[in-house]
Amino acid sequence: CVKEARWVQALRLFHVMADTRVERDTITYSAAVSACEKGMQWEQALHLFFGMADSRVQRNTVTYSAAVSACEKGKQWEQALHL
Repeated sequence: CVKEARWVQALRLFHVMADTRVERDTITYSAAVSACEKGMQWEQALHLFFGMADSRVQRNTVTYSAAVSACEKGKQWEQALHL
């Protein structure tokens, strides 16, 4: 239960960064996507993943891997094909 709620804490911190004008980069986005993946939140993971383009943040192997894994855990293999 505690482990599952960590994705919520990670997203709060991620959004606080934006609110306080702390730059969110590839590493912070990847960590947020990964937290969602571990919390079985595939939709939120993909929202962050696709939001990286809007924020002009480069995706890397870690980001793609976390997004694909989130889709896999959520049984959303068709979504993974669009990454």
